[in-house]
Amino acid sequence: MKKQSVKTEKQLEQLGERIKLARLRRKYSQEIVAKRAGISRPTLTAVEKGVSTVSIGIYAMVMMILGLLDDFGKIANDDLLGRRLQYLDLKPKARSRKKKRNE
Repeated sequence: MKKQSVKTEKQLEQLGERIKLARLRRKYSQEIVAKRAGISRPTLTAVEKGVSTVSIGIYAMVMMILGLLDDFGKIANDDLLGRRLQYLDLKPKARSRKKKRNE
């Protein structure tokens, strides 16, 4: 597996920390959240640390248990770069000039 970039690792760690804080604010134990999500407590610990090898489905399940699934749906929602590239691709292409026939 390719090593994660420092930026990617940092983003995942921050996500894990936000998930952990959400759990603590709700006063849920790791055992309760793990049981409701259908995962083991060590897997939940990995989520809260932002481990990249945990599947995105598990992150989604934990966020659903914490009432944060709407936030999960916002990932890559506003793809400005993609829309700009799409717009550039939609511009009409210049037509080549019609060749004159020699009569």
